[in-house]
Formats: sequence, structure tokens, C-alpha cells
Amino acid sequence: MQLDLHPKNYRYVVFEDTSTGFRFITRSTINTKDTTTWDEDGKEYPFYKLDVSSDSHPFYTGKQKILDTAGRVERFRRKYGLT
Repeated sequence: MQLDLHPKNYRYVVFEDTSTGFRFITRSTINTKDTTTWDEDGKEYPFYKLDVSSDSHPFYTGKQKILDTAGRVERFRRKYGLT
């Protein structure tokens, strides 16, 4: 087994979605300079701001727009006489 293969800085980090304010804590190796206090246990953890998370992403919130690709293909075939 190789030595020093895995990152050594694997610790709990608080992530915050900047668009919704949603915060969650998970383990990560990301390098951060900021720290914050996690409300549930009162401890201080490294802190990282995200632009998009599952709380604001359209796929997870159900606000994703689905394109009608089947209708477009049929219109193309009718227009150019393809079967």
C-alpha cells in the first residue's frame, strides 16, 4: 500500500448556498480560510460558500424546464419530408 496516498486534511466543513442561505455540514478536504460556528453543536468549523446546491438547483427544486425534443424532431421530419 502506498504511503501518503490519501489527503490528510479530511475534516468537517460547513457549506452555505449563497443564493438561498441553506447550510449543511459534511466532511471534505477543501482548503478554506473562513470559519463559522455550527448552530447545532456550537463548535467552530471551516466555512465555504457555494453558488449552487441541491437547495437552489432547478433539477432538485422541481423548477427545471424540460424541452420538447420529440416535437422538434417530428417538425423537422415533416418540414423536410423525412420518415
